[in-house]
Amino acid sequence: MRVTAGKYKGRILQNTGLANVRPTADKVKQALFNSLAFRISGAKVLDLFCGSGALGIEAISRGAQEVVFADKDARSVALTKRNLLTLGEKTRVIKASFEIALQSLKGEQFDIIILDPPYKAEYYLPALELISKLNLLADDGVIVCEHDKLDEIDSPHFELQNTKTYGIKALSYYVKKGE
Repeated sequence: MRVTAGKYKGRILQNTGLANVRPTADKVKQALFNSLAFRISGAKVLDLFCGSGALGIEAISRGAQEVVFADKDARSVALTKRNLLTLGEKTRVIKASFEIALQSLKGEQFDIIILDPPYKAEYYLPALELISKLNLLADDGVIVCEHDKLDEIDSPHFELQNTKTYGIKALSYYVKKGE
């Protein structure tokens, strides 16, 4: 697992092989961030269900102004912190369930929110509901959900803009309805 572009391009990130951490393949990660290229510089990013922190670190490498990481698993949080430490990056890493993490961010807004929970855990819709309720997405922001290509995520609060598939995975991009 490595950083695919930006100031940390080529840097290897730790992945301890935890059963709960399913790293995003470099090809998918590169496609995700290439699609966000015009949005990432100077952006405020939330990496929810961060696992190893690889997606948020990719955002930092590509010029995001601020990245907040959140995960409920202590091992994932420790892994994210180790990966950030090896790069000399200091940022917020929240150890909490997604509900508590999102509540703790009330009053903030993010340009990009990345949701990559365990695929079959059914966290997408509750997370999207809470993001909407707390108004955490900037008006011109985007939410990217990484999910099983067979799953459909239909939120009443966000409009699906695009879905791209990569093998068994898919990336779906959402914006606020009416935007």
